[in-house]
Amino acid sequence: MNVETIDTAALGDRSYLVHDGTTALVVDPQRDIDRVEELAGRLGVRITHVAETHVHNDYVTGGLALARRHGAEYLVAAAEDVSYQRRAVRPGDRLAVGSMTVTAVATPGHTEHHLAYVVTHDGRQAVFSGGSLLFGSVGRTDLVAPDKTVPLTHAQYRSARDLAGQVDPAATLHPTHGFGSFCSSGPATGAGASTVGEQRSANHALTDHDEQHFVNTLIANLTAYPSYYAHMAPLNRSGPGASDLTVPEPLRPDAVRELLDAGGWVVDLRSRVAFAASHVRGAVGIEYGDSFTTYLGWTLPWGEPVTLVGDEGAVRAAIRDLSRIGVDRPGVGRVDGLPTTSYRRAGWADLAALPDRPVLLDVRRVDEHRAGHLAGSTGIPLHDLVRRIGEVPPGEVWVHCASGYRAGIAASLLHRAGREVVHVDDEWARAADHGLS
Repeated sequence: MNVETIDTAALGDRSYLVHDGTTALVVDPQRDIDRVEELAGRLGVRITHVAETHVHNDYVTGGLALARRHGAEYLVAAAEDVSYQRRAVRPGDRLAVGSMTVTAVATPGHTEHHLAYVVTHDGRQAVFSGGSLLFGSVGRTDLVAPDKTVPLTHAQYRSARDLAGQVDPAATLHPTHGFGSFCSSGPATGAGASTVGEQRSANHALTDHDEQHFVNTLIANLTAYPSYYAHMAPLNRSGPGASDLTVPEPLRPDAVRELLDAGGWVVDLRSRVAFAASHVRGAVGIEYGDSFTTYLGWTLPWGEPVTLVGDEGAVRAAIRDLSRIGVDRPGVGRVDGLPTTSYRRAGWADLAALPDRPVLLDVRRVDEHRAGHLAGSTGIPLHDLVRRIGEVPPGEVWVHCASGYRAGIAASLLHRAGREVVHVDDEWARAADHGLS
């Protein structure tokens, strides 16, 4: 048995292809299934089964499209209400995938009908735990409904312990979440690899023998999660198709100008440094990188058209990334020759040197602001800024976050709205070094 990991760092998730040298099972594939197909082709294995541990809340699945393209069985929990044909899997079901045996295990908690899959081959076990048992923690339990969070947290505790007790300590553990995904909770480590035995001595769901204490602690530490999550499960229940990764013909600059004049969302993918120095008036700067997809989907109004501006490589990568959260076929534009504008960047030293403190906007999450903030600062999380931009006090606004990334997006939104802005592009941890409190 060989387990191949397909990492999606932009969303903090992993998909898996497990095979016996000839036949393969794919677990929790992302929507851009060409990555899975390329891997299977390179290994010379045939995909006969595709499995979902749960109906995902943080990305659009590629499972149905992959299964259909390869004539594979699509394994989805029987209790899930979905609009497509699949092999309805029930806890305890066992099936053969080539010379491997796959057993479904009930692991409710992250979602109500969550399953883990234990794959056995030649005396070895591999556990594909989805959003149940992660490295160091478990998947968050508040994504289904507020009134179900407490019972699902109890279920998550019991599921993790039941799963760990059913398999060999040497079984390798392969979670889908926990690598930066907002679907994880608690002290998830993001480690590269682990076994169930290691988790028995390191995972708080397995080492905390007081269930109520675990439940209280996990719920108390849940933080905000991206608003676009609300749209993922409905899309996944309807049976999404594969990504359309076609790069469209770029709009001419005059067409981009018309979009901007009409209040459209034109997103500049360049670095926040380059954007602050010079950008087309009305554009929003969201620097392309691992955080791009999450913060675009969380910050801009869901469902409104987006036009991307940047170099060809960044645009192509952004189209792929956005397809994973259901932002399909964004436009692409050229802005050469259009009038530009700029705003200042500064560090904590510049703020400390001012005789009076300016309007200071903290765009970190509520829990971050509550844990410590500068006196007199206004806290509006980045993901609320479009809706609450009228609450920012008048005057020149100095905007900061924890690293400068979110503040760069916020500064661009404020500048787009006609505000004078200074982007504090500095680490929050360094503020105290300059006597700021």
